[in-house]
Amino acid sequence: MPSPRFRGAAVVVSGSLALAVTLGGCAGQEQSGPPAEQLSTWLRDGGGGSGIGNVEVASKNVDLALAQHNKPAAIKEVCALLSNDAQSAIGNLPTPDGQLTAALNAAYEVGTAAGGDCYNGAGGDARLLARSAVERVKLFTLLAAAVRRAAEVTGRTPTTDTTVPPSGGGDPFAGGQ
Repeated sequence: MPSPRFRGAAVVVSGSLALAVTLGGCAGQEQSGPPAEQLSTWLRDGGGGSGIGNVEVASKNVDLALAQHNKPAAIKEVCALLSNDAQSAIGNLPTPDGQLTAALNAAYEVGTAAGGDCYNGAGGDARLLARSAVERVKLFTLLAAAVRRAAEVTGRTPTTDTTVPPSGGGDPFAGGQ
């Protein structure tokens, strides 16, 4: 059974999604033009690509900390960052594309759960650490599906780079194909 802290996080995640959907009703620049243009604008201005990238990096950092047999406090820190990054990325939703919004929401919910299970298992609960590992694998599958959906809509693979600002005047596909 999840700890009260992470049940509370699930409520925050659900509330964040509801707020994002509600705020999505406010017309913004990403809601004008053809779908590819709308999504490109969201990826550039809405933090979509970097949000995906932040969650990917946070998950990889959990894997690294566990592989290096870091101390429980260090493992808890990277696990908490994964949950926080996933919850922050939910704040970037909705996207201009309903299928992409659903895909990213599913991924970010799994990322939050993976971070929570990892955090709670860092003190030596092998069952929670194993569940977090399974969730992190699922997270990458879901994020890859979301990137594919973005590419279907825009015709280009968006970058998920978190360290280099997009080149070419804010091109959200810099580094993508």
